[in-house]
Amino acid sequence: MSKSIKIVMGLIIFVVILGTYIFGSYNKLVSQEEEVNAQWAIVESKLQRRYDLIPNLVETVKGSMKQEQEVFGQIADARSKMAGTNSVEEKVAAANALEGSIGKLLVVMENYPELKSNENVTKLMDELSGSENRISVERDRYNGSVMEYNKSIKTFPKNIIAKIFNFESMKYFESNKEAQNAPKVNL
Repeated sequence: MSKSIKIVMGLIIFVVILGTYIFGSYNKLVSQEEEVNAQWAIVESKLQRRYDLIPNLVETVKGSMKQEQEVFGQIADARSKMAGTNSVEEKVAAANALEGSIGKLLVVMENYPELKSNENVTKLMDELSGSENRISVERDRYNGSVMEYNKSIKTFPKNIIAKIFNFESMKYFESNKEAQNAPKVNL
């Protein structure tokens, strides 16, 4: 075999290996991107469940607490914002605002012992608590998927492939900075 044939064969093998790696990396990135999107859809479904439960809770509690209109107004505003969101960032901000309003409602409810004995309120609070737990679990899963995807598109040599095919970093679902402090309600 002549030297030129060996060089051509070597180049062909190199191109095949490189092409296989590029196609494999591309498919892996697509798969990870879809996993992030699917996990976000799950988070959205859990947020929707909470969104649907809140009016029932508010209406049940509202009858017993006419003087707490400010908290109810904040919840209504937060729900409206949640309904009008499109991007992940907008949905995260709206979900955090809604979460803060719910926290204030819970503090207010603590100051009304008669509400705790109301069976409808208790059932709705249990449903809401279950929703909050599901949201927390799915947020964690979403953030884990985002972390894996973002690592893939930032590590060498996949970062080159990610740039060529326009894979972009995904945003984490971060909690509201105010979530670190307990809500304060003045009665």
